[in-house]
Amino acid sequence: MNIPRKAIGASALSAALLIAGLLATGFVARAHAETPVQAEAAAQADEQTIHWTRAAVAAPANAPRGFAEYHNACTVCHGPMPERPGTRALAAKYQGTIPALLEERTDLQPEFIRMIVRNGISLMPMFRKTELSDAQLDAIVAYLTRPRS
Repeated sequence: MNIPRKAIGASALSAALLIAGLLATGFVARAHAETPVQAEAAAQADEQTIHWTRAAVAAPANAPRGFAEYHNACTVCHGPMPERPGTRALAAKYQGTIPALLEERTDLQPEFIRMIVRNGISLMPMFRKTELSDAQLDAIVAYLTRPRS
């Protein structure tokens, strides 16, 4: 049977991409690291993996209004660095001139927050009222614009 070389190359590429995808998603176990440096790099890569399954956060007794809503809806992307894409993008944008972590910001205005959440910006998607209610958004706005001591 004669198989054109082009077809063999495409098949090999497809197989390589499939294997790479399976490795990246965890369906196929990664080979054991051979050196301590490789083991440390693998551990750091695992720490930087975003786990999209969120556990619900309950507000501590003394938490400000909106704490639970913010942590349940926003920290998957805007939590502490380095693995959170929203925080990472803001760190790259502001280069340390203002905090990248939204919880540390004191310059955020309520209407700006609402506009960004409802319309999205850059990598951040928009959130419809069916995904994040007006009451939840109001609580998040209250949390991000709360007075700080």
